[in-house]
Amino acid sequence: MAQTFVFIWALIFFTTDRVSSQNLQFSFVGFKHSAPNLTLTGVAAITNNGAIKLTPDTQRVVGHAFYSLPARFKPPGRKRDLSFSTAFAFAVVPEFAKLGGHGFAFAISPSRDLSHSLPSQYLGLLNSSQEASSNHIFAVEFDTVKDFEFRDINDNHVGIDINSMESNISVPAAYFLPNSTEEELSLEGGGVIQAWIDYDSDKGRLDVKLSPSSEKPKLSLLSYEVDLSPILGEEMYVGFSASTGLLASSHYILGWNFNMSGEAMSLPLQSLPRIPLKKKEKKKENVGLILGVSISVSILIISFIAALVFYIVRKKKDEDKIEDWELDIGPHRFSYQELKQATSGFRDKELLGFGGFGKVYRGKLPNSDTPVAVKRISHESKQGVHEFMSEISSIGHLRHRNLVQLLGWCRRHGDLLLVYEFMPNGSLDKYLFDRNPKLVLNWDQRFNIVKGVASGLLYLHEGWEQTVIHRDVKAGNVLLDAEMNARLGDFGLAKLYDRGANPTTTRVVGTLGYLAPELTKSGKPTTSADVFAFGAVLLEMVCGRRPIEAKALPEELVLVDWVWEKWQNGAILEVVDKRMNGEYDESEVVLVLKLGLICSNNSPEVRPTMRQAVRYLEKESPLPDDVPALDSLDSKKRMLLDGDGRSQNIGEFEDFVDSCQLSCGVNEATSTVFSSSSMNNGR
Repeated sequence: MAQTFVFIWALIFFTTDRVSSQNLQFSFVGFKHSAPNLTLTGVAAITNNGAIKLTPDTQRVVGHAFYSLPARFKPPGRKRDLSFSTAFAFAVVPEFAKLGGHGFAFAISPSRDLSHSLPSQYLGLLNSSQEASSNHIFAVEFDTVKDFEFRDINDNHVGIDINSMESNISVPAAYFLPNSTEEELSLEGGGVIQAWIDYDSDKGRLDVKLSPSSEKPKLSLLSYEVDLSPILGEEMYVGFSASTGLLASSHYILGWNFNMSGEAMSLPLQSLPRIPLKKKEKKKENVGLILGVSISVSILIISFIAALVFYIVRKKKDEDKIEDWELDIGPHRFSYQELKQATSGFRDKELLGFGGFGKVYRGKLPNSDTPVAVKRISHESKQGVHEFMSEISSIGHLRHRNLVQLLGWCRRHGDLLLVYEFMPNGSLDKYLFDRNPKLVLNWDQRFNIVKGVASGLLYLHEGWEQTVIHRDVKAGNVLLDAEMNARLGDFGLAKLYDRGANPTTTRVVGTLGYLAPELTKSGKPTTSADVFAFGAVLLEMVCGRRPIEAKALPEELVLVDWVWEKWQNGAILEVVDKRMNGEYDESEVVLVLKLGLICSNNSPEVRPTMRQAVRYLEKESPLPDDVPALDSLDSKKRMLLDGDGRSQNIGEFEDFVDSCQLSCGVNEATSTVFSSSSMNNGR
């Protein structure tokens, strides 16, 4: 009897989770009865059929699933870390099949608490401030978004990440057939995929394999020589992490084997939980045709009443008229009723700001806690509507951490409504130009914002399949997220309003002080004109004032001229914003001012590209030794100044400023801000 008891105990021990101080081995074929062995955080949960659902297709959420006990990777007396092997099955179902969403990662972490991670492209592992630090995070990412910031190779890849979201090595997702033929594999196609990750510490090699079947391929999709000893601590936690941003996917883990004393067994996919795929929406039946067939067999009076009702419904104020071609336009199309409900009927109480293109309202989408900003644009012209919507679709596909994301749109009669993510900390100009800002930006914050704007502009100019010219780079269009990171807004929209215009007479769009001088001659937007405006942002970031201050001292009217004069006189630090109380990195301040002067040069060929500007700011390349002369005083201003540089008529100069702002098509009121900070300020 005793022998039988010992045998049964041993059988249970070797067929269930087995843990020791130097060995971790477990097997989950589904997770229906495995909750006690797992630690789920964020939105992660176990579904009714036994799958781990790391994230639903909901925006800006994070989910983690870690094995509850740590693995001992460095047992006493052993110099190198232990090897490990794991196999798991997963499925990724995006909210919008054409757009996809951020992926997930198998992770090894010193802690199961990753609450610091951002709900965005960091896959639930890190945040922006951790990117440059040593985090002791190892991950194999299965990513479904091409992120320019992290130098992703495409929007369907597998990568090895060590202490950073920028992969040490990555390859397009694929698998090998038994005959060694490589086949492409869509990570977000909704199908079940099995992954194998094997690390041999003695050989210093990591192998990753994928397959849509239960059979482990002989060839590795990714083989990487790496010593994980500096990364893996004595005890670490193993598990999975995922997050969603503005694009969302449901991430499922269906089964998981892990072994530190040998090769992890492959999972039988036929025995795993099933994931219900989203049913394709059936095309709406032609209500008019059905109604017509129905009333054709009715008496005349019923036909009359039905026609009258149909006419009234069609004339309803909140009607959405959707043409067939609009169904193929991305990004997400909201109904007018959704946006009306989100903004409480477009009440003035929700008004964030207004400008040349329309009003901006704060809102919250129905059945969601996601705050948004809804921009209501009047677009009466019927010419180029298809092209307009096509360009909206293109802009909606732009994704970068330093751009305000366009979430969707709605077209109703002559109105176009654009839905953006909401920026809780408002626009940069409030912190730089208000007399009593709610927060005085320190130098680290300012330098980080400058680099963020540069990164966003570089993406617009070079990081996408088409070149996007912003045309209105300024402090008012730089928005700040919850962590005070810069997000460039209103990109490309001014350009959309030039449909049907003669290129030689295109209206100059922009704001005085940020307009490149060549625009007044040609009216043709260029990337170099964006660089000129970026130069003005650089200078005002250091100086804490606008490019043109009509009420300033005569010699300080034009910011770039004042800074240039101080540069020539060797007194450049006199222009630094006094509100920083002298607490700044002098070398970085000089770097930003010098780059601002070069970007502000009247000659486009002197200005750097945004790629060069980013390299300068990241200190990857030294700036040129000399700063070319600006030659920035235009003839109108020269007429207003006498020989010693003092204005003959300050009032006339103020009128000149106002007239230029209006003639350029944008005055201060057009600095539309998608945030609460612009409430009731006439912006």
